[in-house]
Amino acid sequence: MAEEDAKENIAAAPAAPQIQMRVLGQFIRDLSFENVMAQKGVSGDVQPEISVQVNLDAKKRQVEHQYEVSVKLNLKSKAKGMEDVLFLCEIDYCGLFHVEGVAEDQLHPFLMIECPRMLFPFLRRIVSDVTRDGGYPPVNLDNIDFVALYRNELMRRQAEAQKAEA
Repeated sequence: MAEEDAKENIAAAPAAPQIQMRVLGQFIRDLSFENVMAQKGVSGDVQPEISVQVNLDAKKRQVEHQYEVSVKLNLKSKAKGMEDVLFLCEIDYCGLFHVEGVAEDQLHPFLMIECPRMLFPFLRRIVSDVTRDGGYPPVNLDNIDFVALYRNELMRRQAEAQKAEA
């Protein structure tokens, strides 16, 4: 009898709204590859050291439930043990998303974590192709922990706010 009551309570509980996300489109907004080493006429085998900076942005579009999310990567490669820059690569990759069923207080983290996670494999392939076509071994970016990136940005903003108040 207790099992039947439990089943009735479960059935009577309101269902959580179903989250819906569709990728409507994705595109390169801006891409720059500066092949510094080739411009200097330098050649030979080098061991590249690559630093990567990631910036995220999201904004509401005019159509209801639609958002544009941008992942910006800046890659700088130097020759291992040297200060010579081999190449610079900057890319701004965007996705257009239709998102419904996400609570208002969870929308910002959703846009800044889940949407970039969907875009990343395509962005990784573009970076790999561009660096290979630039005459270097293809750069296969490591996975990016967008949750940690989001948390770090929140902590940075809180620290800035505390400094401003002091």
